[in-house]
Amino acid sequence: MTPLFAALIGGFILFRALGFVVPWFADWQHALRAALGLMFLLTASAHWGKRRPYLVRMVPKNIGHAEFFVTLTGIAEIGIVIGLQIPCLAEWTALAAIAMLCALFPANVKAAREHLTLLGKPVPSIGPRLLTQLLFIAALAASAWPRSR
Repeated sequence: MTPLFAALIGGFILFRALGFVVPWFADWQHALRAALGLMFLLTASAHWGKRRPYLVRMVPKNIGHAEFFVTLTGIAEIGIVIGLQIPCLAEWTALAAIAMLCALFPANVKAAREHLTLLGKPVPSIGPRLLTQLLFIAALAASAWPRSR
């Protein structure tokens, strides 16, 4: 989970700093959306890389078609990256991303309960996973929350 925090927090700092040169990123919500985009690109990459078997094992058995759903969520994450960067779609994309994170949380619970490993390292327990999900949900909400004009 550390790489996801690094992408989100480091990306936000980087894009905010770019705001001194690129006016688009001077707006903190634009910088946050770009950082969330980095984070979701990182998570999407796992759907086709060496972490794919881990993601397949996370899918609850009663869902079925684990390979299909891992691919589908990877494609959805790429869609989230794109949608967050388009101002007129950002709010709806953030809501969809929040819904997706909530829908996928049972897979995180399964991974923690079954003590799955990721590249030989134990996955975080449910508590840290829940806090991480809540941070990502808060960042998504903040990135697209309508501001008074």
